[in-house]
Amino acid sequence: MTGRGELTGAAWERVEPLLPQVDGRGRPWRDHRQVVNRVLWRLRTGAPWRDLPER
Repeated sequence: MTGRGELTGAAWERVEPLLPQVDGRGRPWRDHRQVVNRVLWRLRTGAPWRDLPER
């Protein structure tokens, strides 16, 4: 279930192929969908990055 303002499943299917794939080097990345949803939240609310919610 997506929260208010988060990417829907259909939107995520269109965005996901455009993001870089994990290549095994370095430390593991956070889930791309979680990061994109946080960026969208930040843009929508205008809140400072330090005020991002934990989820």
